[in-house]
Amino acid sequence: MSVIEGVHEDHGATFRSVEGRRVVADYGRPERTHRAVRNVAGVIELGYDIRAVTGPDRIAAVERATTADVPRSDGEGCYGFVLDDGAIVADAHVYNGGDRLLALLAPGRGDWFDRALPNSGVESTDLTGELAVFGVHGSQATEKVASVLSTGGGAPEPAHTFVRGSMGDEGVTVIASDAPTGEAGYEVVCGVDDAERVFDTLVNRGLNAAPFGYRTWESLTLEAGTPLLETELDGNAPPVLTRHGDEGGRQLVGLAPDAVPDPGATVSGDRAPIGTVTRALESPTLGKPIAFAVVAGEPTAIETDDGGRIEAGKVSLPFVEGSQRSGRCPEA
Repeated sequence: MSVIEGVHEDHGATFRSVEGRRVVADYGRPERTHRAVRNVAGVIELGYDIRAVTGPDRIAAVERATTADVPRSDGEGCYGFVLDDGAIVADAHVYNGGDRLLALLAPGRGDWFDRALPNSGVESTDLTGELAVFGVHGSQATEKVASVLSTGGGAPEPAHTFVRGSMGDEGVTVIASDAPTGEAGYEVVCGVDDAERVFDTLVNRGLNAAPFGYRTWESLTLEAGTPLLETELDGNAPPVLTRHGDEGGRQLVGLAPDAVPDPGATVSGDRAPIGTVTRALESPTLGKPIAFAVVAGEPTAIETDDGGRIEAGKVSLPFVEGSQRSGRCPEA
């Protein structure tokens, strides 16, 4: 559940459920908001499951539980996956906070992380109900954060590093993201009691930023070539993100279809099925259809429910070149 649902409602939000978590779908006109984020900056409340891992063996334990190489220095972080029998079941952003590690996981996936941790030497504490996380993304996101953050050192860099500071009277931790929207990006972590004031600061103070929801998040990340857990990663092995693919030759690719296909539609190549569409939409930036698909072979078309075919060739990623390249965009 959103920690500031009433505030979102005042902005005209509609909601949806992601893994049982109530999140903002959009505030109306998601395509217009998409362009506002690309051109300036936007703010989204992210529905993470949040864990704090403590204990003398915390770094080794999290490295055993995930594919991440956890930094040894306070103020640094990393990104990796929780696997079950070789398949991705959660993605994890892990940050070294000195005496604890903070893990941000996709909604509803914290339990997978807990089960993957060793039974001794560490303790995982659920902070989902105690902390709020806001994403700030856009071509001017750095200027936006710098205009409201008091740290003495400006916005953090490079990706996966963080600084502690304040926005107004509220204490915050600001993390440099790996540019999942193809633009500069940050995540602002604060206590739930401060969340309403921090959100107001991010939207209305300093450089203005447009609030946006998960529909715009999905269109921005698709344009940037960033796979999401729910659509591209869940159940697949990490090698699908490489140019060589997994053991079956399956890899995540970008398609340029003649029309927007349905998620789950069959992708064909040389008259035989070779994979499945994971996500597709009419790109607000390009004004034409784009799609992600997991395939084993060279795609040529997408099958439709009525027996028709949509011509769809493979294209290089990202679909849209923003101010930064997403750190999660699959290899060419």
